[in-house]
Amino acid sequence: MDMKILDLSTASTSIPGNIAHFQVTVTDLDQCLTTVEDHIATLPAQDMEMQFFLAKITDLEDRSQRDNVCFFGIPEHTDGSDVKGFLKNFLPEITGLAFSPPLEFQRAHRISPLHKANSGRPHPIIACFIRHEQPAKSSLRPELKARTP
Repeated sequence: MDMKILDLSTASTSIPGNIAHFQVTVTDLDQCLTTVEDHIATLPAQDMEMQFFLAKITDLEDRSQRDNVCFFGIPEHTDGSDVKGFLKNFLPEITGLAFSPPLEFQRAHRISPLHKANSGRPHPIIACFIRHEQPAKSSLRPELKARTP
C-alpha cells in the first residue's frame, strides 16, 4: 500500500507541470487560430483584387493582339527565314495594291509548330503592322481569299 501511495504522490507532483504545458499549448493554438481567422477574413478582398487583375490582364492581352493580322493557307517554307521580308513582297503582289509608304511590321512569324501540329495544314502567319492605317484586316481579307495560292 505504501508503494501505491508513493506512486500516487509522484504522479500528483507532475500534474502542475503538465497543466502548465497544456496551457502554453492551448495559448499557442489560440494564437494560430486567430491568425488563420484573420487571413480567412481577407480572402474575399483578395479574391476581388485577383478578379480585377485577371480582367486587366485579359484587356491588355486583347489590346496587344488587336493589331495582329493572321494569314492562313500560305504554304510552309515559302517565306524562308524572313517572314517580314516575305510579307513585304507577297502582300502587294497578291492584292495588286501599291503601299506607300512601304509595309513595315513590328513583328511577323508563324504560329508555333505545336499549334495544330497534326492538322496537315500550313501554320498561320501572324503579323503586326507598325502603321495602323496600313492594310486593315477587313480591307485585306476579301483580296487574300480570292488570290491565296
